[in-house]
Amino acid sequence: MKNQVRMGMVGGGAGSFIADIHRMAARLDKRIKLVAGCFSRDHQKTLQLGQELGLAKKRCYATYQEMLAAELALPAEERIEFVSIVTPNHLHFPIAKAALAAGFHVLSDKPATHSLEQALELQLLLRQSRLHYGLTHTYAAYPLVRQARFMIAQGELGAIRRISVSYPQGWLASSEDSSASNQALWRTDPAQAGESGCFADIGTHAFHLLEYMTGLQVESIAADLCAQVAGRALDDDGAALLRLQGGAKATLTASQTCAGLGNNLQISIYGAHASLSWQQEQPNELWLRRRGQPKQLYTAGVDCRYLAPEVLAMCRTPAGHPEGYIEAFANLYRDFAAVLRAEKSADPLFGIEAAVRGMAFIRAAVLSSQQNANWVPISSLLPAGA
Repeated sequence: MKNQVRMGMVGGGAGSFIADIHRMAARLDKRIKLVAGCFSRDHQKTLQLGQELGLAKKRCYATYQEMLAAELALPAEERIEFVSIVTPNHLHFPIAKAALAAGFHVLSDKPATHSLEQALELQLLLRQSRLHYGLTHTYAAYPLVRQARFMIAQGELGAIRRISVSYPQGWLASSEDSSASNQALWRTDPAQAGESGCFADIGTHAFHLLEYMTGLQVESIAADLCAQVAGRALDDDGAALLRLQGGAKATLTASQTCAGLGNNLQISIYGAHASLSWQQEQPNELWLRRRGQPKQLYTAGVDCRYLAPEVLAMCRTPAGHPEGYIEAFANLYRDFAAVLRAEKSADPLFGIEAAVRGMAFIRAAVLSSQQNANWVPISSLLPAGA
């Protein structure tokens, strides 16, 4: 396909679940082509994976620094245009900073950085450039999440009063799970994951989903984080009370120790006139409930003409053919490609603003928990204009 956006990837070697999802999503709509990468610290492993992916050997690099320098030396019509970062958290910032310095756009896994301070520095770097930055908050790219956001913005629920969002998982429910995979090893290690474990890993998804769907910002947080499994240095479970703009209240819970659960992210939003509920494990169903009326089910599909036009554009199959996680990821990659081709404006709720707010949420939750669940205003952690 002509005019494909050329992508380089850092991280995501053999055995990386999320990197395979990124690569599938990037190529689903044929808007993006992976042309270069540094997938592993072991160059031989990078070369082997690059061969499997059909990349030229010379564009499978030993380090990300080598990749950026070598790609920059290529003619403009051949070199990569953006870098996809799919590494552990502690590497997100140095890679993004180096890519921006070399003139490449960045699409990064979340959380954006290892610390709030790094996120704020990254924000300054982006303001000084004309480059684009995207963050893969995947769940907000499901069609019916976008439909809920549209309906709330249109006032169908009335003033938002209460939100309940939870993300329970069970994959770290025992002490043996901490060393069962590379993904578990780095997520339970403060040097790689940062100051939080569970709340940084999946709590940020719940936080972003809440703000994205309602259009309201969280003003302050009172949190109680803990390690349910003895010996862990970071939280694997937590709960928080939230105060939002306009007086709305919310509860947010996240846990990775709920034995038997997969990815049971769910959110309910209650307004003065109606409420909406959505679950990630049934992503093609959005329930609308009005007082004194039968509940109403919205479903996703290219033939569901009651959906907003921008929501229909995100659907790929007729109703009854479920679309899910990979397609939601693909919506992010397709949108990013459209931004780079100047076909649409970047959505700030998937950019550096969301990145900074996500890191501020983590910091506020950690501080609140350390202070016996005292209220911590998110604005108190951010400089003016952040």
